[in-house]
Amino acid sequence: MSKEKTNELYVAIATQKGGIGKSTITMLLANYFHNLCDKNVGVIDCDDPQHSICDARERELLLIRNNEPHMEAAKDVFRKTGKRIFPVVATNPVDAIEQAEILIEDGNIDIVMFDLPGTIRSKGVLSTLARMDYIFVPISADRLVLESALQFVANFKDNLMTTGKAATREIYLFWTMVDGREKNSLYNLYDEVIGDLGFSVLRTRIPDSKRFRRDFSEPDKAVFRSTIFLPDSQLLKGSRIRELADEILSIIDK
Repeated sequence: MSKEKTNELYVAIATQKGGIGKSTITMLLANYFHNLCDKNVGVIDCDDPQHSICDARERELLLIRNNEPHMEAAKDVFRKTGKRIFPVVATNPVDAIEQAEILIEDGNIDIVMFDLPGTIRSKGVLSTLARMDYIFVPISADRLVLESALQFVANFKDNLMTTGKAATREIYLFWTMVDGREKNSLYNLYDEVIGDLGFSVLRTRIPDSKRFRRDFSEPDKAVFRSTIFLPDSQLLKGSRIRELADEILSIIDK
């Protein structure tokens, strides 16, 4: 049986549609919060069976063990941050909360971030989402993605939040995969319509950029997406991840 949670916050980047960067943003935010915002973070990767965040961690650890320059680079991160790497636990949506409780018992954790499957029809997803303190839903200027996200948020608020069946304090949408060629006025119009529906949208908009795929699979190139290494400072500029992290922290630290 699940125990009462203390001061740790449960946060999920959740969506009903795949291919919108949910796991990548979860990974980037966890890294940023943990290493650059003085938060102790744990990640519950319950996006079963993909476990893309857990797989990324395992690949990075293998590279570090087998490559002396990578080992030295990892040690440099630990010296700069004064922190150990954040834990990543692979599980499924049904057992996600239990695994989060074990993680909290084992260490000093401020934020537990959950990476869930991209459909609420998967067993355990809805009940796990109902335990989140905050949910952030990525959306893009694609009609199907937007309609799906709005339907999910409406159903979650009406059937779980307003009835007291969810512990969720707030749920926000945020724009991602933003095409730089599209005018801000288009997104401003979308924001007005979404606001009229009673939903909240974050100010920060994440651009569509190849930098979000930059990991250790590309040798001799700067790394952006990682569970261990700090994001390259030049790639971080313009990614809007810093701004997204700061805006989310301004909400959850209230």
